[in-house]
Amino acid sequence: QLQLQESGPGLVKPPQTLSLTCTVSGGSITTSYDAWSWIRQPPGKGLEWMGAIAYDGSTYYSPSLKSRTSISRDTSKNQFFLQLSSVTPEDTAVYHCTRGLVVALDEYDYWGQGTQVTVSS
Repeated sequence: QLQLQESGPGLVKPPQTLSLTCTVSGGSITTSYDAWSWIRQPPGKGLEWMGAIAYDGSTYYSPSLKSRTSISRDTSKNQFFLQLSSVTPEDTAVYHCTRGLVVALDEYDYWGQGTQVTVSS
């Protein structure tokens, strides 16, 4: 059974960089055609796809967040990471990591439980 678990600080001060880790168990992040995404949901708003890293290391970003977002991975630890720079209170959200396919970045079959990140001074 594939499992994803987000981890990272729950509070970040502006304009610092938010850094999160997704640890994957029960499967490999290098499995062909899989894509591993970060999705967030601000309070009272809908889900927002932030970006993804594919099985081959290729990265994809939301145009609206591309200038501030970096997604990377450590295949030896079966982890992938999110860095969001220059955060503001508007980046306060529940952040999820997910698995999907590189050919369908808007569809996900496995989700982490999510981690709350609050941006506040």
